[in-house]
Amino acid sequence: MIIDSLDAPLPGSSLLPTPGGDVYTDPETFRLEQQNIFETMWNCVLRVDSLASAGQWKRVTVGREELIVVRTRKAGIQAYYNVCRHRGMRVCTTDEGKSRTLKCGYHAWTYALEGELVAAPNLTSMPDVDRQEYGLKPVHVREWLGYVWVCLADEPPSFEETVLGEVRTRFGEVQSIDNYGIENLKLGESKTYEVEANWKLIIENFMECYHCATIHPELTEVIPEFADGLASQRKNGEIHGASFGSDIEGFTVDGSSGVAELPAIAPGQERKYYAITVKPQMFINTVPDHVIIHRMFPQSESKTIVVCDWLFLPEVVEQDMDISKSVELFHRVNQQDFEACELTQPSMSSKAYTRGGALVPSEHHIEEFHQWWHETMGYRQQPAATDSPVKASADAVIAEQ
Repeated sequence: MIIDSLDAPLPGSSLLPTPGGDVYTDPETFRLEQQNIFETMWNCVLRVDSLASAGQWKRVTVGREELIVVRTRKAGIQAYYNVCRHRGMRVCTTDEGKSRTLKCGYHAWTYALEGELVAAPNLTSMPDVDRQEYGLKPVHVREWLGYVWVCLADEPPSFEETVLGEVRTRFGEVQSIDNYGIENLKLGESKTYEVEANWKLIIENFMECYHCATIHPELTEVIPEFADGLASQRKNGEIHGASFGSDIEGFTVDGSSGVAELPAIAPGQERKYYAITVKPQMFINTVPDHVIIHRMFPQSESKTIVVCDWLFLPEVVEQDMDISKSVELFHRVNQQDFEACELTQPSMSSKAYTRGGALVPSEHHIEEFHQWWHETMGYRQQPAATDSPVKASADAVIAEQ
């Protein structure tokens, strides 16, 4: 670890500004993020194989909306707003289940798994009721990488241009994500973390490694180059495959060998770690023998649920091979990262952070995330570093909406 001792501050040209603290604490800003980001973009919500048979369903929350995701008999996996079309009660009131139909517990309006209204008290005496029109309101659904993706927008953005385009551009041709066969992997472990921090702090943390030497001793032991502060993610979308240490056998908590290597990874990928951010709420981490997927679900301006999945070859899971050392490494990384974010969140409300902080050169690629946030939120100009750095722009957006 190299820490430079300076007699004077770094020249201003070496640093880039961050947004002010209000961006991470203001409830109205969070509401606009839900509206303009999470409710308009594609969100990765759950694993396809968690809905293995017809009738299985789960509740998920995207933005401010609660959805039912269900495997139908005729149409594959579908998703609907969890709102009865009669008087608006939640149709599904538990987190998951399996049933032949979806039935509201208030007035017994009943929907087929494919969404149409199929039964209700006295429905036969109302032949003019259009059962499709009064069916559950659907949302757009895609399957990719073995996960279900949903979009609440009436006209969703192109999945190919946004999600697939971002991933393929960032992985490049040689380090193609397709080599990992993620859609064919099986879930070896899943952990859910309740993080008392704004979702943007979590993304910013994941994108940089300036902190790695300080808080990630296990990770920097396995990948020594991370101790120099440069992350896998770089400016202009460049992805750098971070190499294992010369005496490291696998991506495990003690550097010992992992489990069965993924068979189709390209030459040069067999001893490297890659990581990318798929905005707005997914991280993909790949190593030679497994893949780690993070999904974020912002709950408020200061709380985020993060679900982390560890994926392995089917035979690893089916034969109950020992994956504990593989899981433990990134579980510790998660705990260390999330603690850092939680210790940062309170300072976002401090007078000392009103004007924001700074990005050092190895973090300059985070500026691209900040610019994306600014543009996606629809601000007409970059929020100024005043006593309230986002208020003027936020108020302008609210006035237009």
